[in-house]
Amino acid sequence: MDSILHLKSELCFPESPNPSLRLSVIVPAKNEAQFITSTLHALRKQFDDFGNPVSHQLYEVLVLANNCSDETFEICKRYQQDFPGFNLYVQCLNLDKDIAHIGTARRLLMDAAFSRLNQVVGKKGIIVSTDADSEVDGCWIHHILTEMEQGVDVVGGRIIPSDTPSLSKIHHLRDVTYRFLKTRLEAEIDPCVKNPWPRHFQCYGPSLAVTCDIYERAGRIPAIPFLEDEEFRKALKNVDAIMRHSPKVRVYTSSRLQGRVDFGFSVQLQQWENMSLKREEQMVESLETVMTKFSFKKELRQLWESAKADRQVIRDINLIAFKLHFDSDALLALINEHQYFESLWELMEQHLTENFPDLLVLIPVSEAIADCRNYFAAQSTVDGEETELNDIAMAV
Repeated sequence: MDSILHLKSELCFPESPNPSLRLSVIVPAKNEAQFITSTLHALRKQFDDFGNPVSHQLYEVLVLANNCSDETFEICKRYQQDFPGFNLYVQCLNLDKDIAHIGTARRLLMDAAFSRLNQVVGKKGIIVSTDADSEVDGCWIHHILTEMEQGVDVVGGRIIPSDTPSLSKIHHLRDVTYRFLKTRLEAEIDPCVKNPWPRHFQCYGPSLAVTCDIYERAGRIPAIPFLEDEEFRKALKNVDAIMRHSPKVRVYTSSRLQGRVDFGFSVQLQQWENMSLKREEQMVESLETVMTKFSFKKELRQLWESAKADRQVIRDINLIAFKLHFDSDALLALINEHQYFESLWELMEQHLTENFPDLLVLIPVSEAIADCRNYFAAQSTVDGEETELNDIAMAV
């Protein structure tokens, strides 16, 4: 961490932020000469739903070209010169070997965005992360701002890969379909007013927007070699960040097999490719397992909310403790100890996994998808309610 603190002084974008700034987009870039121009074009050409340009005074783009051996930095500098009205700021750093990874780059950039936003808009400023091999949708900024105006802390965008390798495609489609179906089950069993259906399940680096307030409250993004966005997502959940998984916020990213980190989407694509070659299928939680977990979570949430509101909960405590095979006094103590519900649920979900082996039933993903479809068919779903889920489901 000392190295990170030292680098912060080096990553100091000299231009003062625009007084109208509301949103700062950060783009870590290492050897992205192939993609960076398209990435910048997409960020510059932003519109609202009626085709009106989004004012460049409302947002800026911060690029860190780190440890590059290609022309990424030079391309960005030329882009600055070609489009002087676009608030693009670029720096180049060569990080020391022990911290030369995406976690460091994203942390430095998000901290820089946090500092700049605090100068003009404070805690309501919006830090947005994307990647240098991705192209945001033409209304990306507009929809992020619109969702944030609904009082949420986090907006996760739908991340859509382009040109998924043929051997990985069926596994990817099944994985996405299953996750959408799980998300819909959760919306039905344990609904969230701020994150209603339709919604998706993603909240990762290529499209992740957070307020300055929640960024600091969650402890900031960790400077780790890979999966820094996943760890940050967990940290956000564990402080009960209000999340919106908006289907309207979209980004299109590359499907390259040779990634920039030791584990990420490129590695997942390789694993799926190997599964195709071995004729294997992904194993996932069954419909019954998922529904049971969501039901437990809803009951526990209601109990936690009642306890925090100083309502009488002894009867409910005893009932849920019995269901969970948990001591009622110990459960009440845990509820009182946990300021945030999601951190309590993480602990209880681990308890379920360790003490209810019959609950965790894994089945092939194709079977789980079929079971979920049959469940929703039996619920007499209203025509037209489905959005992206139907398109994906039909593809598999």
